[in-house]
Amino acid sequence: MDVFHCTIDTSHGAVRISDTIDGAAPLVMIHGSGSSRTVFSRQLHSHLSRNWRLIALDLPGHGESSDARDPQSTYTVTGLADCIGEVAARLGLHRFPVLGWSLGGHVAIEMAGSGNGISGLMLCGTPPVPAGLLGMLRGFHPSFDILLASKENFTSRDVERFQSLCFGDTSNPSFRDAIARADGRLRSVFSRAMLRGQGVDQRRTVEQADIPIAFVNGSQDPFVRLSYFSGLNIQLLFEGKAHVVEGAGHAPFWEKPESFNSMLDRFLNTVAAHEANAGLKSHHVPSNRAAF
Repeated sequence: MDVFHCTIDTSHGAVRISDTIDGAAPLVMIHGSGSSRTVFSRQLHSHLSRNWRLIALDLPGHGESSDARDPQSTYTVTGLADCIGEVAARLGLHRFPVLGWSLGGHVAIEMAGSGNGISGLMLCGTPPVPAGLLGMLRGFHPSFDILLASKENFTSRDVERFQSLCFGDTSNPSFRDAIARADGRLRSVFSRAMLRGQGVDQRRTVEQADIPIAFVNGSQDPFVRLSYFSGLNIQLLFEGKAHVVEGAGHAPFWEKPESFNSMLDRFLNTVAAHEANAGLKSHHVPSNRAAF
């Protein structure tokens, strides 16, 4: 399946996307901090593209997208969600599921909580935490390494360490370049905004959502507390559990693509079935007229 690339101009800056175009229904994929859309290459160039339209984008300040025109506004969870909403509108997407990884998962939850037509969420390496520092500590392991996610200026050693944390020993040489290219202002602005509690309450959003939600984490994720997910009360939890990919770290879709892609395919079918069922219910209007 061919993958097409184009640039979409938004009020936040120019956004580069990859799009398989063909497929039954769209999926938007949002990468994490310091990454780019190429991290989803093992999904874009897989059997998934025969059945689904796969769209991956470079967030502002990443990959081939431009840096934000207004960093203080764009590099927040609400700013990034708004940017992706503009891209979706330009592509003619009205309702679609999202695969969000790490920071990208937090942006996806913001989109869902803001009523942006999200039909399903698959979240990787993204604990939906309440606002503020205490909420963050419930979902993440406190460590010096996690401070890299908020550090504005990376040394070459920081780049190597961040790459290792995100991808373990499965890294691609281009990933290091993506981390080095990323606009460090996003890390500092985004983390401060999250700690201030900007945007929706992420835990409340997923617990009140009436769309299918999947949690997929690596068993060796260095950032995320896997035990946190068992305490969530999700109405439409995909397959009734938070999924753990054995032997994977923070990026299970890259590290274990075969098992991950199979799971993603099942999830997208679940979303499609839920949307179809919701559509049938909305069109069924019971009659209250008496028969004469």
